[in-house]
Amino acid sequence: MAESAIAHDHGVSHGAHASSTGLSNNKMGMWMFLGSECLLFGGLISTYMLYRGRVSSGPQPNNIFDIPFTSVSSFILLMSSLTMVLAVSSAQRKDDRNTNLWLTITALLGATFVGGQVYEFTAFYREGLGFTTSLFGSSFYALTGFHGVHVSVGIIMLMALVGMNRNNRIPGDKAEVVELIGLYWHFVDIIWIIIFTLVYLIPS
Repeated sequence: MAESAIAHDHGVSHGAHASSTGLSNNKMGMWMFLGSECLLFGGLISTYMLYRGRVSSGPQPNNIFDIPFTSVSSFILLMSSLTMVLAVSSAQRKDDRNTNLWLTITALLGATFVGGQVYEFTAFYREGLGFTTSLFGSSFYALTGFHGVHVSVGIIMLMALVGMNRNNRIPGDKAEVVELIGLYWHFVDIIWIIIFTLVYLIPS
C-alpha cells in the first residue's frame, strides 16, 4: 500500500495520469499507435512476400541487392537504438546536456540510414527497377519506402525534441516524453530487422 501511494504521488507530481494497466495515458496511447503501425507493416510485408517472385520484366532481386552495403546501413540504424537508450537514461537523470547529445547522435545515425536508402533506390532505378517495372518492384518500394518515411518522421521528432529541451519547452515529464519518442524509434528499428531479414536475406 505504501509503495502504491508513493507511486501515485509521483505520478500526480509530474502531471501523469495512470490508466487501469498501470501505464500513463501517454504511454498507453503510444502503444496503441504502435499496434496500429504493426498492422500496416504486416499488410505491406505480406504483400511483398506474395509478389517478390513476380518479375515479368526488369532485374531479379538477387541481381540488384547489395547485401554488404545494406548490412552496414542496417547496423548503423541498429546502433541508433543504443544511443536512444543512452538518451532516455540521461533524461531520467535530468542530464539535459547528454540527453541532447545522444538525441542528436541518434538523429544523425538515422539520417545516415535514410541517405543510404536513397542511394540504394537510385542505384536500383539505374539498373532498371522502377516502381512500376514489376509487382516485385512495386511491393519492394512500397514496403522499404514506407519504412524510410517512418525513420524520417522519427528524425524530425528527435531534432524537435532537442530544440524544445534546449528552450525548456517540453510539456510534462521530460523523461517520459523522451521515452515515448524512444519507443517509436525502437519500433522502427525492430521493423527494419524484420524487413531486412525477409527482403534481403531470404531468397525469393
